[in-house]
Amino acid sequence: MRISELFGRGKKVLSFEIFPPKPDVPLDTLFESIEGFKKLSPDFISVTYGAGGSQRGRTVEIASKIKNQYNIESMSHLTCAGHTKEEIDELLSDMKKENICNILALRGDPPADQPDFDYSRGAFKYANELIAYLKEKGDFCIGAAAYLEGHVDSKRLSEDRMHLKNKVDAGVDFLITQLFFDVRLYFDFLEKCAQLNINCPVIPGVMPIFSSRIKNMTARSGCSIPAKLVLMIDKYEDNPEDLRKAGEEYAGVMIRELLDGGAPGVHLYTMNKLQSTINILNIAGPINR
Repeated sequence: MRISELFGRGKKVLSFEIFPPKPDVPLDTLFESIEGFKKLSPDFISVTYGAGGSQRGRTVEIASKIKNQYNIESMSHLTCAGHTKEEIDELLSDMKKENICNILALRGDPPADQPDFDYSRGAFKYANELIAYLKEKGDFCIGAAAYLEGHVDSKRLSEDRMHLKNKVDAGVDFLITQLFFDVRLYFDFLEKCAQLNINCPVIPGVMPIFSSRIKNMTARSGCSIPAKLVLMIDKYEDNPEDLRKAGEEYAGVMIRELLDGGAPGVHLYTMNKLQSTINILNIAGPINR
């Protein structure tokens, strides 16, 4: 099923993001978790790609198993970073063979050991170029990332909004937001999208806080942290278990506020943590009510 078909049915869409383990770690543990995620009735599960495409083979393998063995719709991430057209064509061929039709098209992060990575070395430098190419190569349902506070590499917020518009015009079917921690930012963003005639569904992505390392992540991504959240992190910084519980509570409340405010669904960045995902959804309450 195309993810775009999930919207407009009068139901909220629930989705999860998982990531492949490191290459030297067997996939068995992850697949055991997917058994548990399935019991939570997600509408789809997305599988990340790894910086610089480092996990691309495992991404398709995991997405295939989610769809074809666990009977959950899956979405494979695909990035521009460092790929030739031949490599992308090979990945698309593999996806078609595995009946994967949903792709999250991203520029992607540079490899961890290449901070000065040159995106122009690949076939595509920007996500909108990859999206346009995907539309030519098959009947894929394409998602893209939205940055509520602007991408860290954009000099101005207006510039970032135009980049987003370019992605949508290139053929995006839906958007998923990157991490944010203030619900008001999401609804303000929807207003800005309407002004730009961006009419596709925008799914808020919720990132639970499991450790104080979130401060470094937000600093790198350009995402702000509300004062009350900073106080919470500082309060429990030396007590990981209490910080995890407080982070789950914060994420659960965010989800409830987003859904009650009219969001079409929610995309939860699970960090492969099944029990925390269960706890968060219990706090949020029924997704469709």
